[in-house]
Amino acid sequence: MTQLGRLFMLPVPISQGSVSASLPESSIHVARELKYFLAENAKSARAFLKAAEHPLPIASLSIEEIGHRPDVNLIKTWLKPALEGFDIGIVSEAGCPGIADPGAQIAEQAHRLGIRVVPLVGPSSILLALMASGMDGQHFRFCGYLPIKEPQRTNAIRDLERKSASAEGETQLFIETPYRNSGMLADLMRVCAPTTLIMAATDITGEAEKIRTFSAAQWKSKDLNLPKLPTVFGILASKRGRRA
Repeated sequence: MTQLGRLFMLPVPISQGSVSASLPESSIHVARELKYFLAENAKSARAFLKAAEHPLPIASLSIEEIGHRPDVNLIKTWLKPALEGFDIGIVSEAGCPGIADPGAQIAEQAHRLGIRVVPLVGPSSILLALMASGMDGQHFRFCGYLPIKEPQRTNAIRDLERKSASAEGETQLFIETPYRNSGMLADLMRVCAPTTLIMAATDITGEAEKIRTFSAAQWKSKDLNLPKLPTVFGILASKRGRRA
């Protein structure tokens, strides 16, 4: 009977810079050993593997592009190498696969097929932002992108603030398209209560990294022009300042 391969959830850097600055040697070693990859974006996966100094010619590796929303009907086909005894790595465009990035459905199918799923250590902008935010790390929620158009956007911010002001005091985390970062910060200041904490964490692990947490009132005296770089936002409402 053929021994099944493993499915590695392989993190990649979330900012410019050397691979070794973001990933431990153990994770880089696994990346160099693999020959089969499932990638959110094949081009960025090839760039990562080249930067990680994969010993084989990049063109000789099997890199299957799964896109941002993998086709569930193709997952078993993608996992065929593991069923034949070969290890596979899932690579997202940035950060950790399966965490706000493709990979969860593939891991779910792997469990059903008896394939061992192995998470590797690497950066997650969501968790790193939360670590540095000073907000509640016991109760938190990641909400993806908020609506772009009004009044849906304002309503979404108000809804998150209400949830954050609940008994658990849940931190609400979300992201925005980089060129709308400054607009998002302005909207948060406009909508949130003066005592609500607002975090903006930009270019985490990168040279332009800047992580700041202030109340909505305090933000009014700060520089509100955020760079057009990946940014994680967070809000945590004060129970004393909750809205009626």
